[in-house]
Amino acid sequence: MRKDIVLIYDQLEEETVKNKIVPEFGASVKELISFKQDDTDCSLIEDESFVVTYLNDQRIAEIIATASLKKWTLAFLPHPGMIEVRTGYGISGSLYEAIEDIRNAEKTIKADLLLCNGRPVFNKVVVGNSLSLMAGSVSKNFFLSRLEKIKSFFKSFQSHIPREFTITAENKPPLHTAALGIVVVSHGKSSIFSRRILKGSFINDGRLHSLILAPNSLVDILSYYMSSIFERGNGRLPSFIGHIKSSQITISSPAPMDFSHDNQLLSAKEIELLVSSEKLMIVPGRYLSVDKEAGEAKDKFRVDTLPKGDAYIRDLTTQPLSWVSHASTEEFKELFLILRENARATSSYLMLMVLSTLLASFGLYADSSPVIIGAMILAPLMSPIISLSMGVVRQDKKLIFRSGKTIAFSLVVGYLAAILVTLLTPFQHLNAEISARIRPNLLDLGVAIVSGIAGAYAHAREEVAKTLAGVAIAVALVPPLAVSGIGLGWGDLEVFVGALLLFLTNLAGIVLAGIITFLFLGFSPFHLARKGLMIALLIVGLVSLPLGYGSLAMVRSYNVIRSLNNHQVDDILIKNVSVIRNSNPLTLSVTLLSDNPVTPQDLEKVKKSIADQVEQEVVLEVLISQKL
Repeated sequence: MRKDIVLIYDQLEEETVKNKIVPEFGASVKELISFKQDDTDCSLIEDESFVVTYLNDQRIAEIIATASLKKWTLAFLPHPGMIEVRTGYGISGSLYEAIEDIRNAEKTIKADLLLCNGRPVFNKVVVGNSLSLMAGSVSKNFFLSRLEKIKSFFKSFQSHIPREFTITAENKPPLHTAALGIVVVSHGKSSIFSRRILKGSFINDGRLHSLILAPNSLVDILSYYMSSIFERGNGRLPSFIGHIKSSQITISSPAPMDFSHDNQLLSAKEIELLVSSEKLMIVPGRYLSVDKEAGEAKDKFRVDTLPKGDAYIRDLTTQPLSWVSHASTEEFKELFLILRENARATSSYLMLMVLSTLLASFGLYADSSPVIIGAMILAPLMSPIISLSMGVVRQDKKLIFRSGKTIAFSLVVGYLAAILVTLLTPFQHLNAEISARIRPNLLDLGVAIVSGIAGAYAHAREEVAKTLAGVAIAVALVPPLAVSGIGLGWGDLEVFVGALLLFLTNLAGIVLAGIITFLFLGFSPFHLARKGLMIALLIVGLVSLPLGYGSLAMVRSYNVIRSLNNHQVDDILIKNVSVIRNSNPLTLSVTLLSDNPVTPQDLEKVKKSIADQVEQEVVLEVLISQKL
């Protein structure tokens, strides 16, 4: 331990110094100096001295310039008012631990000195709202710290209003953006948050770190808090935080900014932050992570995710953050152009529509699932429906009209193609593939809604657009249209109406799901999409009424099959029950298994037993199987 300690202390804490501190250092204390307000140059302390301070943050700030000029080596003891220095340099809150660290110090380090409008910064500068991201001692329970922040979030979420900033970094053009707040630190070696995410941060690299907190929605903030509980080891910045690493930045705003300089509240229209060319020689605290070598003086300008564009920034800064993010015009300009193009009924589109319906119709007649799946993939009908969803969300009448017209053309050419196949095909038979599409139920609406969400998301996110083929297969728009056309060609009202209802179910479900998806992805504020959303909900509600009846019929069919399968009438066993028509009378297909020949009287007895079981008149299609 050094034998030439100069101890400068707060005169109000003289008793603590003499009774607790001096006895611990013993003969190592060469000189005791009481801090004097009129001698901030500390004229009594020689150059290159080893100075231990027992002062509050404000007093240390007053002598720091002298310490740098006179090349002192500084060590810090945790004065009750030394909060920011303790956090910034990782000093223990225990007086005896801090003394032990100084006594056992094997080396000192040269630390950067961050200045804010010419005044030293020991911990952080916070402009606006820091979301408590930089709060917390290194010794505090991480899980409890996050839960406290989530609780605080719900108490104050209505006060989160972004403000306009212009940030100018060295050798970079001015950055005009909107953010909740900006946090500036010299290094990330003593804070829980900054140590985790400021990789490549050093206390002596001549660079400051500016974190621009610019969430687009309250969900962004909440999801970060929640994920950080379970991903403590994740060393990545949240997507809504910009990061500038530079030797100097200037922050300005149209109106004066309230900011916290080491927890001291100030206000200014412009804030200049720079790393002084002079270094501080310090004894690091036990909570300060020290690198063996000086860090690389490399700038960083990670601001791609920050809000840009005057109109978008103006929208963000005039009201509190919404629960879901609102995309800027620049962010969805390309998508909007694609959806406008998809809403057009081009000759190529109509040709694909005709071909897919023809293919689906032949596949339905052939009772071939692979052919029908091929028609689903070929069908282009999903595109104008998604465009219609965007038109409703944005209340774009031109896009709504164009996509609606394209869907109407699709229906016309689809019906014509299906009727043509019906006229060319000589037989009329309800096979399994056709029958499966004339009795829609609420499960089909569920499929349509999920497919609509997937389709809208795939259009909005280029990286998942390759899943559109799977979405087309899942929702199956063309086959029910083809079945409806076949029913029209046959003159069968039940087939026509049932398949048309399934098509309308898919159409309404996709449009509604697309509206909700685009709304949550931020492509429209709720007040703009409200009218279209209410209309879509009303249509889906109307469609759901017959679907509810279809679901009840499906449940009833299931109960009939379950009650009749393996039902015994004398020596006759009923097997392979299926419902052909769920009407009155109920039409069933059954297999009768018997050891003896089945007579007409036996058939009447079976029919009566089944009618009693299901409590209604029945018509039976019977296959008789005799045991040998």
